[in-house]
Amino acid sequence: MKTSEESLCSNVISASSRKSEEGEETLLTDPFPNPFPELIPSTVSSLVSDCLLPWTKSGATQVIKVYNEDNTSRAVEVPTDITARDICQLFVMKNHCIDDHSWTLFEQLSHPGIERTIEDHESVMEVLSGWGMDTESRLYFRKNYAKYEFFNKPLDFFPDHMVSLSSETNGIMNHSQLIQTFLNSSTCPEIHGHLHAKEQGRKSWKKFYFVLRRSGLYFSNKGTSKEPRHLQFIAEFSDGDVYTLLSAKKIHGAPTDYGFCVKSTKHGSPRDLKLLCADDEQTRTCWVTAMRLFKYGLQLYQNFIQPHQKQKASPMRSISENSLVAMDFSGHKSRVIENPSEALSVAVEEGLSWRRKSCHRLSSHGSPSTSQSPMSNIALHMAQPWFHSKLSRDEAHRLITQQGLIDGVFLLRDSQSNPKTFVLSLCHTQRIKHFQILPVDDEGDLFYSLDDGHTRFTDLIQLVEFYQLNRGVLPCKLKHHCARITL
Repeated sequence: MKTSEESLCSNVISASSRKSEEGEETLLTDPFPNPFPELIPSTVSSLVSDCLLPWTKSGATQVIKVYNEDNTSRAVEVPTDITARDICQLFVMKNHCIDDHSWTLFEQLSHPGIERTIEDHESVMEVLSGWGMDTESRLYFRKNYAKYEFFNKPLDFFPDHMVSLSSETNGIMNHSQLIQTFLNSSTCPEIHGHLHAKEQGRKSWKKFYFVLRRSGLYFSNKGTSKEPRHLQFIAEFSDGDVYTLLSAKKIHGAPTDYGFCVKSTKHGSPRDLKLLCADDEQTRTCWVTAMRLFKYGLQLYQNFIQPHQKQKASPMRSISENSLVAMDFSGHKSRVIENPSEALSVAVEEGLSWRRKSCHRLSSHGSPSTSQSPMSNIALHMAQPWFHSKLSRDEAHRLITQQGLIDGVFLLRDSQSNPKTFVLSLCHTQRIKHFQILPVDDEGDLFYSLDDGHTRFTDLIQLVEFYQLNRGVLPCKLKHHCARITL
């Protein structure tokens, strides 16, 4: 008897084979990690992004301008066939960033106040050509940890009450079945629920029951009825993209700030936007993610696994990683530390020893009368990518939202209300929470604590490292830090 994953593989593999016969390029590598081993065949296709400098294949070039979070920009000359992933790789190399596959190119249309993720495989020039004479639109380069998170944790993105599957699943969803419904074109998943919609030519918003299917988006003109005679067509996704509203309340008069819209690629007028609004972030995320999957399907999964496959296949990277082992040089003879617990203990001790030496070196350059601990602590954490000094609560909320509302996205900042303290801003269950970090004075020694002094740390780096390994008093571990770069 076939398992659910084997069933998924056999169903989707046929769809993938049909696409290949029609001449479409597909990533035919063994993915890593891959919950469906037979989903993608084993041969490698010639994708432009597989090369370190993919634009060497093209002769025609064009200059584009890319912005970052603080609205500074950089102009670069690129080939006309460059993809969004290639642009991200270019800026990762130029800025010496760590490539954790979360860097993303965004399209922001200033006049209607909307924004969307440009998918990794999309042609950047095709996106720019859709702007027409609009000179206010911009490309942004920043992190987006939530870009493919729905492949890792699909049940977090699609609540049970909003998703209907085929009768074969008997109403019970697991990881494989949920992904299968979106990747397999022969299945018919359905997203349903209430949304606010802006009436055409009016400023008012009205609440309707909406249904999202592969054929398009519909709303019911009679309560929650799904009968064909009661469903009215709103939009399809073959010639449209889904955007989020940057300031739904302020710009569009929406009842909440969880707005999104469908914009046709054929009609560029703001009047043609299908403006919608959800009651909370989870509901909006569900609708937007489902629309992306309905439009791109298997292509999104190929985008998700491609960087993992390249990392696995890279000889230089694999040799480097395999050669890293924990060693003990304390005795007459060196030895390899095979016990993981012992290796972790040694690594922590080495880190603390390095930090104490760094503090001593930093304090030796200052006045002998000044306290060593506070000065060295400030010098250490100020250089960390997760620390954003003079960031307000609202700005922290906006930055975390931009870089992905998934569990563990965090940053540290100065407290605006109490200059002597710090604040940890952390995302959990798509909500952003703020925790005050208080200084604790113990007989002249300065420590930092999140739990009124019960757990103390000599500096903020030690605090962050601890909560990356232990949840402690927090709702989840620290996982992804918000980073800003200068282009």
